[in-house]
Amino acid sequence: MGAIPSERPSQESELRTPLHAPSLHESGLKHTSGEALYVDDLPAPQGLLTGQVIASPHAHARVVRRDARKALALPGVHAVFFAQDIPGVNDVCPVRGVHDEPLLATDEVHCVGQAVAFVVAESAALCRKASALVEVEYEVLPACLTIREAIEQNRFIPHPFFPTHHVIRRGEPEAALMAAPVRIQGECMTGAQDHFYLETQVSLAVLEEDGALRLWSSTQHPSEVQEKVAEVLGLGRHQVTVEVPRMGGGFGGKETQAAGFAALAALGASVTRRPVKVWLNRDQDMEQTGKRHPFWARYDAGFSEDGQLLALKAELVSDGGWSNDLSHAILDRALFHMDNTYFLPNVEVAGRVARTNQPSNTAFRGFGGPQGMYVVEEILNRAAERLALDPAELRRKNYYREVPENQTHYGQAVEGNRIPRIHAELMASSEYQRRRAEIEQFNATSKWTKRGIGYQPVKFGISFTTSFLNQAGALVVIYADGTVQLNHGGTEMGQGLHTKMRAVCAHELGLPVEHVRVMTTATDKVPNTSATAASSGADLNGMAVKAACEELRSRLRPVAAKLLQVEGQPERVVFSDGKAFVPGLAQRALLFEEVTRAAYASQISLSATGYYKTPDIGYDRMTGRGKPFHYYAFGGAVVEVEVSGLTGEHRIRRVDILHDVGSSLVPTIDKGQVEGGFVQGVGWLTCEEVLINDKGRLLTHSPDTYKIPALGDTPEDFRVDLLQRAPQDNTIHGSKAVGEPPFMLAIGAVTALRHAIGAFGPPRTEVQLASPATPEAILRAVEAARTVPR
Repeated sequence: MGAIPSERPSQESELRTPLHAPSLHESGLKHTSGEALYVDDLPAPQGLLTGQVIASPHAHARVVRRDARKALALPGVHAVFFAQDIPGVNDVCPVRGVHDEPLLATDEVHCVGQAVAFVVAESAALCRKASALVEVEYEVLPACLTIREAIEQNRFIPHPFFPTHHVIRRGEPEAALMAAPVRIQGECMTGAQDHFYLETQVSLAVLEEDGALRLWSSTQHPSEVQEKVAEVLGLGRHQVTVEVPRMGGGFGGKETQAAGFAALAALGASVTRRPVKVWLNRDQDMEQTGKRHPFWARYDAGFSEDGQLLALKAELVSDGGWSNDLSHAILDRALFHMDNTYFLPNVEVAGRVARTNQPSNTAFRGFGGPQGMYVVEEILNRAAERLALDPAELRRKNYYREVPENQTHYGQAVEGNRIPRIHAELMASSEYQRRRAEIEQFNATSKWTKRGIGYQPVKFGISFTTSFLNQAGALVVIYADGTVQLNHGGTEMGQGLHTKMRAVCAHELGLPVEHVRVMTTATDKVPNTSATAASSGADLNGMAVKAACEELRSRLRPVAAKLLQVEGQPERVVFSDGKAFVPGLAQRALLFEEVTRAAYASQISLSATGYYKTPDIGYDRMTGRGKPFHYYAFGGAVVEVEVSGLTGEHRIRRVDILHDVGSSLVPTIDKGQVEGGFVQGVGWLTCEEVLINDKGRLLTHSPDTYKIPALGDTPEDFRVDLLQRAPQDNTIHGSKAVGEPPFMLAIGAVTALRHAIGAFGPPRTEVQLASPATPEAILRAVEAARTVPR
């Protein structure tokens, strides 16, 4: 096939790439215009029915009687399902081999909000009317609602494969504690947090030929939804297809807990033979789904008089709710992150998962890392207060250093430690020392308002700690006209994953991003995928996309070489800027379309799959040793706050963040993730308080009772920079994960609040601040500081 001559690309165009360059979010304009399609926006299929869960009103009860006859007599009600009506396995537990989470309750209910029955009717209004007519009789049983009650009653969720008590130990912590000049002992709690994604849980199920099902689900884990739907209906996975157009937020809340609602929609469709949609309103979503795990911790730490951490013993107990979900993996990550950026020479950390009569708690941004990290930061803050040291300097003294002081307590080397560099650069750029001195002067003359400043470093491990999940696939299709459809296993929830994958694909094929279309994630295109979680979406899927594109490029190069008259030397061909050319040859270049048309005419396949698995990671839970993470992401934040001693209210005056994302794939996307993660972390630590009554019923079940950060809660002066000249080896184009690590930078707000609160008391005041640091908690801490003897 002939080729049309064109100008030889310049050296500049040879290097042109969408990688490492600012870019709009691929759906950003659609988000603002309303054109973006979510599950509930898809055109309603003919005959669409609505499904609604009937939830338990009790925290713990025996189900004595069920009767749906009155509801079924209502015109327009098509079905009411109980546990006995499920044709396959009545379970949606995400842990393989564990069956402790029935889709519909059997003999007992274990929390308010647990699904007892499922109604399918012509409309949502009719579902509500029918639900009121379904008779379920209960015998109320005693309920355990808190971690403390669970500890007293010895109620723990057993690990399905290992000892329930996970222990990691190094050195001789008992002896080091006894010899330590300074001992810090105490307890602390971190609270729950609702995911509060803008789009609530929703699934649409449509029956296809031969009893197969197609689902559109707002899920971070389409393969798990496929698996659970197939099990519930007694089908092979080949008969279930799951698609994810996009999500209006996930944050971990749709990693496992979307599966149950999808399975109910599929159950309704398979029996009624009509499409069924399940959509939760905000109250239902908050009442029926799990949250971030609350954690209780007891600790004993030893320090030298100059602030060196010598020893630490800590016990963590998380509130798992009523069933397994991912609680043990979340506890593991909490224990892994008990060190944060600090070398612990003598340490023992241990943890268990409490079983309570609350909705089963689940994944949330950070996946236990924030809860573990909070404990060591509480200890360091208390030590700084007692020793009258600048908390930033005390932290610096305890950083990981060179061998042997670069080994974590679980035996992984902290390679490429960028915390000392981040510390130095951020201290300078934020003018930390000058501002701290000015704050001290302000506090000395201001009676009712005090200011505080805090520095927070972060080291966060990147990989699924369940090692086999670290794999991904992609399918890249090139059409004869040179345009591309990209399929990968990751899901888009607003975080910009599709934007990054499109940039990777366009870079590898040498195309403008406009020539690449990212398709909806679907199990019939890329099978057996892992959840888009653990901050690994770009890492895993990016490498899979790259592998698929490299295969396609290897097929296209000989075709281009022949057209460019360098046959037999395909390695000389470069694809860039929508063209194929040989650098250094003063001859024409080919349009990418010319090459693909020639390949098609030569009967060369223009589709390829790519696959990637993370190398050389693993962890032995029995010995507490291993390398659970591929690498670490680092970051630092300086946070300045102002506190009212009259009301307990606070405002964040300024935040300076320097965050390590390696060589950013798309800097604008990564900056947005840093900003959003920090603000969400501030919400968890200061205003998002989850409350239940003594019957286990959620009191904070809507925006009028549950406060997420609003615009007024964001920093007045918000400065975010990405660490420059920081490529990461053995990752997709030198980049690093960004979704979760910035969340924990918000712990700096707690340090700043403690500084301000301590100023209401005498020097060396050890602040007693609960989490979350609501105005009430801050006011109590201020009053306690004022009563410290001077």
